[in-house]
Amino acid sequence: MTATRGSLPAPGHGPALAPGHGPAPVPTPAGPAHRAHRATARQGHRSAADRAHQAASCRAQRAAARRGRLVGSAVLGLLAATAALAGCRSGAPQGPDVTATGPGGCPAVQAAALAAVARAERTDTAWDGPVTGPAAVSGRTIVYVAQTMTNPGVAGVAGGLREAARVVGWQLRVIDGGGSPAGIQAAMSEAVDLRPSGIVIGGFDPGSTAQQVAAAEAAGIPLVGWHAVAAPGPSRRPPLFTNVTTRVENVAGISAQWVIAHSGGRAGVVLFTDASVPFAKRKSDLIKAKLATCAGVRLLAYENIPIPDAGNRTPREIASLLSRFPDTWTHSVAINDLYFADAAPAFRAAGRSGAGPPFNIGAGDGDPSAFQRINGRQYQSATVPEPLTQQGWQIVDEFNRAFSGRPASGYVAPTHVSTAANSAGATTWDPPGYREAYRRIWGR
Repeated sequence: MTATRGSLPAPGHGPALAPGHGPAPVPTPAGPAHRAHRATARQGHRSAADRAHQAASCRAQRAAARRGRLVGSAVLGLLAATAALAGCRSGAPQGPDVTATGPGGCPAVQAAALAAVARAERTDTAWDGPVTGPAAVSGRTIVYVAQTMTNPGVAGVAGGLREAARVVGWQLRVIDGGGSPAGIQAAMSEAVDLRPSGIVIGGFDPGSTAQQVAAAEAAGIPLVGWHAVAAPGPSRRPPLFTNVTTRVENVAGISAQWVIAHSGGRAGVVLFTDASVPFAKRKSDLIKAKLATCAGVRLLAYENIPIPDAGNRTPREIASLLSRFPDTWTHSVAINDLYFADAAPAFRAAGRSGAGPPFNIGAGDGDPSAFQRINGRQYQSATVPEPLTQQGWQIVDEFNRAFSGRPASGYVAPTHVSTAANSAGATTWDPPGYREAYRRIWGR
């Protein structure tokens, strides 16, 4: 699989790219205009004490924001803090005529982002999924075809599947596609040849295995996808009983809003994606579009690194990006947390602080290593985690509905943002209530 760096967006189709040159020099005023200019400057000049006081205040507010207190507090407090923090951004002009939103700011977008992130960071949630359904059938075998088990999200769902399969007494077999088209096709062929009760398409495009999918359909083997197509729910083409995933537009949107909220509407962003996976490509395109809604956010680079190549390529790309954008790179968004695991050595070698900048958020999947980086403030600040274990349980429930002649549940888990401030040292996002609910449904 050949990986190429994605092209930068055309004007009007993405966040403004970082300019290659500074602003044009201001002509030196002369004569009466010069005297008027100096008078205006004197009138607006603040005392050294005023500047020192504001600098100290800004440092305190930035520290609070980095600890997650700002983004995680009540919405009214967040909105009130917006104006104060916006003028505290590194390198922001300090003159009296510069407003809190300033040139290139996005006050309305920022306010909406702050409110959305505050909602997404809540942990006191109740189970909002199915509470009724068919009792568990017995004696079934499921094959989970994994895009690659090096993808923490794919592996996390496999763990949830194992847990739920034990509860209902089913057999589970995992076949690793290894991340290559040939490997995934071979894994799907093996799965179909086993004639199981059901096959899970774990994190890859069913179109890449169209022949095997057709064979499964002809054999009457139901297929359930995880991140297999862009939207959750049933699919006619490809023929999926259902596809289990959060809504990609919500995950992408809250990731971009976290950047906007955290940066006060002024950020230089690098976006990491795997354009070989349609789901991931759509996610990164949606992130890019959402970032573009804030005029103060600039997309510095769009890095296309296939997930199987991330271990080798990401450190080199990070070193290059740090060389190209030593001061303007403030935030990163990746379609998967694993990019930041591979990026950490390069950041460390460059002498960058683990607490940032750049401040990094993963738009999925929230595996344990991501939480460890976040809680340890080691080159990742936040993640938008999938409830991976819960989704494994949901896949078992969806198969049970298929085996019982019932329709899919239609459940879609809500988006969540995890930071060091709200994760309480946890290493996964495991919302409460689903195990008890599914056990009651299954009679187990």
